[in-house]
This record gives sequence, structure tokens and C-alpha cells, in this order.
Amino acid sequence: MAGAREFIGVAREEIGYQEGFSDGHWDNDNKFGRWYGMNEEAWCGMFVSWAADRSGNGDIVPRYAWCPAGVEWFQDRGRWSAYPAVGSVVFFGPGGGSHTGICIAYTDDEITTIEGNTNDSGSAEGDGVYLKTRPRKSSYIYGYGIPDFPEGAVVADPDWRGRPGVVHFGEQADESDIPAGGDTSSRPADREENRDGGTPESGDSSRQVVIDGLAYGPGSSGDHITRLGETLVRAGCGAYKEGPGPEWTEADTESMRRYQQKIGDTGADADGIPGPRQLARLTAEYGRARTVTVREGDTLSSIAAANDVPLSELTAANPQIGDPDTITPGETVTLP
Repeated sequence: MAGAREFIGVAREEIGYQEGFSDGHWDNDNKFGRWYGMNEEAWCGMFVSWAADRSGNGDIVPRYAWCPAGVEWFQDRGRWSAYPAVGSVVFFGPGGGSHTGICIAYTDDEITTIEGNTNDSGSAEGDGVYLKTRPRKSSYIYGYGIPDFPEGAVVADPDWRGRPGVVHFGEQADESDIPAGGDTSSRPADREENRDGGTPESGDSSRQVVIDGLAYGPGSSGDHITRLGETLVRAGCGAYKEGPGPEWTEADTESMRRYQQKIGDTGADADGIPGPRQLARLTAEYGRARTVTVREGDTLSSIAAANDVPLSELTAANPQIGDPDTITPGETVTLP
């Protein structure tokens, strides 16, 4: 099965491989160049292409020998970032034309890579496949091509938050943060697994996920859980008899399930545990409360009609109002 783990795993097995040595020097004779059909040439891009092909990722990583061609391939598909990602293809030098490799982990200060045609000093004309650690903020790094992995991409780029098929881990991530694989033929765009490896197809509402570094699901707690509950109430999906509050409860699960069903998700995508796309959409649509101040003669029905919202959603967004036909002038009503 294709995926980031497979891509990295295939590349990792080649660490220590060295090209041919003849007449007292390294000669660029290597199996990656022979596979590519252009042997005895600089082979860093051919190594990346070979690892992608052998791991089943040949359709989401370009086949390239000339590094700028790899850069262009990712940029044309909107899969380019200045930030690292686990399993991303990193390009070095002006225009990304000097060298390339596979990023397998990153911190705020460093990236860890597997690179072909390099050496201990990090040369772009080395003798083998090496595991390297490089400064993340080096001007030598041009950028990263991020494959559209079937299980989702673990990225540092804040602009990719909420993007379909993306798991955001901020300043630090490694292979342990790669989500468990799913059905690559019908992958829901927003599903994300936590570090414990839950699967999207399981529909397991007892699991916990991590999105943008925050945990959601049973056992999670924090102000972000309260904010989520309040947003779900504004969306007209609240199932709370008390709260919302900072501890995840069954009411949070049911409220999230109602929202998932409201936007048309079903099955494992409506298990009451948010995915990154769902959370991003919920926040974009209902994250900031809209309110109106009740005037003399107003009812919830008249406010709903005036603001073009269903009365049922307006009622659900204002559980503090016991009688929808009896509201007090000066009172604040939240619009879903």
C-alpha cells in the first residue's frame, strides 16, 4: 500500500548504499540511475523517484532527474510549501536546482532527511545514500514538495490548516505522527487519526484525534473543547443539557455527530469525532457568534424570519431561552 511510511521505509532501507568506485574515484554508477535509464549522472532526483516508485507512490511524486523539473511538478499541482512535511521532497539551492532528498522529520531548528548522491558533508555530488540532519532555516533549502499521501500529510505550514488531506503538527513532527492508512480509493478528505493510530473506517467514537496540536474526543479537555461546544451550539447542533464545558462528554460527541450529518457526512465520517476539514468548516461558518438584541414585540420566530435562519436552529443556538415566544427586550439572541 502506498503512503508516507512506505515512501520513507523504502528510502531508509537504502541508507549506506554507495555508487560504483573505479579508477580511484566514485563514478556515479548506481542502481537508481540504471532503473531511471540515465546512469552515471547525478542521481539524487533519480533516488527519490525510485523510492516513490518502489513504495507505490509514483503517481504522487514525480519521476525526475533534473531537480527544477521536480519543483515545477509540485508547484503546478499546488503541493508546494516553504515549510517541511513528513515524507515531503525537499529541494536545495537556487530554484531548487542543486540537490534533493526526502524529509522524514522536522523540529523548529532542524530537518532530518534521506538523500542520495551525497556524503557526510552534505555534498550534492557525493557517493551514496545518507541519513542527514540539516538546519531547517538554512537559505540552502529552497522548499518542499508535499505528496498527496492517501493517509494525509503531516505538515508544518500554518496556511495548510484545514486543507483536505492534511494533518497539521506545527513546529515538530516525525514518522510517529503519520496517520494510520485507510482506503486509498475512497479516502475522506478530512479524516485524521491520532498518534495512537485509530482508523477512519472504524467509526470508533471512543477514539481521540489531534488537530493542530489539540486533542479532541473522549478523555480530551481544555478551553478549546468549550469553544468547540459553543460553536456547535451556534451551528444549531448542540445536544447539551449542561455546558458546554472543558471536559469532552457524550454530549460533545453527539453534538459533533449532528454537525457532521448536517453537512452531509455519513458513516465513519459522522462518528462524532471531528476531522480537520470538518473542524475548519465549522469554525469558518460558526466560530464567531452573531447576535441580535431583542426589541419590543420580537419573538424567536420573527428574529429567525428576519435573519433568514431556520427557527429550529435559532432555538437550538439559544438553549437559555425556555419559551421561544417569550423573550425580553434588551436580551441577546445568538444567531446560528
